[in-house]
Amino acid sequence: MTVSRVVNGERNVREATRKRVSDAIRELGYAPNQAARSLASAQSLKIGLLYSNPSAAYLSEFLLGGLDQCSRTGAQLIVEKCEPEVGEVAAIEHMLVSGVDGVLLPPPLCDSALVIERLKAAGLPAVAVASGEPSPSVSSIRIDDLAAAQAMTRHLIDLGHRRIAFVRGHPNQTASRLRYEGYVQALRDSDLPLDERLVAQGYFTYHSGLDAADQLLSLRQRPTAIFASNDDMAAAAIAVAHRQGLDVPRDLTIVGFDDTALATTVWPPLTTIRQPVSEMSREAVSILLDAVRRNTEGQPHLAARELMDFALIRRQSDGPPPNAA
Repeated sequence: MTVSRVVNGERNVREATRKRVSDAIRELGYAPNQAARSLASAQSLKIGLLYSNPSAAYLSEFLLGGLDQCSRTGAQLIVEKCEPEVGEVAAIEHMLVSGVDGVLLPPPLCDSALVIERLKAAGLPAVAVASGEPSPSVSSIRIDDLAAAQAMTRHLIDLGHRRIAFVRGHPNQTASRLRYEGYVQALRDSDLPLDERLVAQGYFTYHSGLDAADQLLSLRQRPTAIFASNDDMAAAAIAVAHRQGLDVPRDLTIVGFDDTALATTVWPPLTTIRQPVSEMSREAVSILLDAVRRNTEGQPHLAARELMDFALIRRQSDGPPPNAA
């Protein structure tokens, strides 16, 4: 059983024991027979993924990580689209019928009380990914959204910006509020006033980013920097700036959040906060498989809480304000 846990990458093995088993595996040249393992377990575990994210770039990163980890562990990933606040019940019921052993909940479903309660009632373990305030009844993995937004806002202040606009994320996600609070806190820490006219509502979609940027850049005294709550909205802000004849970053600094593939496909490439979406998805699969195994063995399972590191990635979309020396 211990060797099996090490080979499957499970978490409840002491490091010293893991090293002894790994050394023996290398010495013997052992490789697990996947066909035999499938026969022994009768069928592979089924991991469900409920998604309803408006950002295709974010979802792509999440899927890559989840598929990679499922492939490594021999699990099957079943993907189900779910319309928030409309088709949640139907999507859950369809997933339960498919016989999944556990469910991954990326945003915004990581914050859906209806989804979490239904899965709890069905006795299925779940992992909420990137929730700002995860439910105590599910495991979770996230970054510190508030600290990340503070770091980006301080970076803009250090560049010399004083009129810093902010595009909020969708109100159905707790991370949106934390990112806004981080922006506000950084302004306060630098004794800068909060100008509500510099705050625009977005919904994590490219289209909402267009509307928000149009609103901000139509102000009589426009901002010198725009901090958008995700890369999709930041990319949209760049498009609006270009349409208005503004150079980024000479005339206007624009930064984002997440560091999805979109951040390096726009011009100029985005300065952004790197949220390790693929790594979070991989770790979420590992947490979920551990919970499924404990359920199967009748062991108690406490909800896991993991906080991953973020990083501020500088590219070509930020610079000092246009009137700086």
